[in-house]
Amino acid sequence: MGAGHAHRLYRHGHSPVHALPPHTKLAAVFCFVVVVVSTPREAMWAFALYAVLLGVVAYVARVPAGFLLKRLLIEVPFVAFAVLMPFVAEGERVEVLDLSLSVSGLWGAWNVLAKGTLGVAASVLLASTTELRELLLGLQRLKLPPLLVQIASFMIRYGDVITDEMRRMRIARESRGFEARGVKHWGVLAKSAGALFIRSYERGERVHLAMVSRGYAGSMPVIDEVTASRAQWTYAFALPGAALLVCMLGWML
Repeated sequence: MGAGHAHRLYRHGHSPVHALPPHTKLAAVFCFVVVVVSTPREAMWAFALYAVLLGVVAYVARVPAGFLLKRLLIEVPFVAFAVLMPFVAEGERVEVLDLSLSVSGLWGAWNVLAKGTLGVAASVLLASTTELRELLLGLQRLKLPPLLVQIASFMIRYGDVITDEMRRMRIARESRGFEARGVKHWGVLAKSAGALFIRSYERGERVHLAMVSRGYAGSMPVIDEVTASRAQWTYAFALPGAALLVCMLGWML
């Protein structure tokens, strides 16, 4: 996969969670999300326990609460959608603070908020304790289609390249006195977007030719063979295992 690639979500550390092989963490987070989604929405106490479990993981991983909460803001659009559900859903109505709300909409909003927030929090913890390069190695270890892994790898590697190219183009425009202040400047921005597309396409062609000249034949070489012991698998699956127990109690009680 080549050299490492740091990202803003990753928080460098030496905790037991950081040390786990990436494919064990990927599998554990996936199973945890499946368990959370399978939990009946009426079992509110179960979602509180899931939050406690994630809090324990964050504590062990030494991920500060502020760091985690700040990155949970990514789900704000879904929160806005959930807030609207009690107003637009049909069925039995209930009066809350002089507002007529749908009972099914309230349950639906709670379902989206609780399960969505827990899923996003688990994903943020995964990204906070695992580098992007390790995530790609983990996906490869879990036998994800190689083509998808390569596409993800190229997106990660050249996303910053394109972003840096956009920054240079913006600096070049501003150095010539350009400031986008209204509709009349959209033409210049459109031309910049077209130029960026052409440059990106040409860069992609050059990268592909460089890869072919070095022996690329449709698959990336595996430089690091990532393995996991039984103890590491057990440690990683402590989270989804505990969540599964909570889920079963949620269905029985």
